[in-house]
Amino acid sequence: MFAKDFRNVAWNALSGKWGRFALVTLVYELILGACAPVSNIATLVIGGPFLLGMAGIAFNVLDDVNFDVNNLFDGFKRFSDALVLYVVNNLFIFLWSLLFIIPGIIKYYEYSMSYYILLENPDMKHREARLASMKLMEGNKGRLFCLHLSFIGWFILSAFTFGILLLWVVPYMETAQAAFYREICREKTGKISAQASVEC
Repeated sequence: MFAKDFRNVAWNALSGKWGRFALVTLVYELILGACAPVSNIATLVIGGPFLLGMAGIAFNVLDDVNFDVNNLFDGFKRFSDALVLYVVNNLFIFLWSLLFIIPGIIKYYEYSMSYYILLENPDMKHREARLASMKLMEGNKGRLFCLHLSFIGWFILSAFTFGILLLWVVPYMETAQAAFYREICREKTGKISAQASVEC
């Protein structure tokens, strides 16, 4: 599958759900925006659980399962793992970026599937999820980069709407990336599990 195929999957899956996911995105951005001026630590604390919640909603969209704004907070059910995963991922990306920007970007893509893996494996810890993501993304980092790059037109259009269009672009991209995760899991192992985290 190519970038356009993942976008098509996401577009079709979002039919009838655009408004709800846009509302989720609005709430997500408002909460992060409210925390940022108060404390960077607050943003750091809630960032991981919210990303986990967004990943879960993207799966719900793909599976045609009902969801609402409350599902954004589902990631807090695994608060400690989501928190540590977020902090450590960002720390490593920052440290690698100090060498030069390219290593930091590579690490970002290596870790990009870790929230999906953590979400689908309740018994898996944050470190296992990160390692499984690195293994899963071997040979797939360029593909995900191309998928992200294919949304550049939407982001340019969003600038002309003062960012309002992002309320729909973010759900579109999140769902396409979740579809990408499922496809590369199918290609490599069929399913990521805690037991197969090293072999995947």
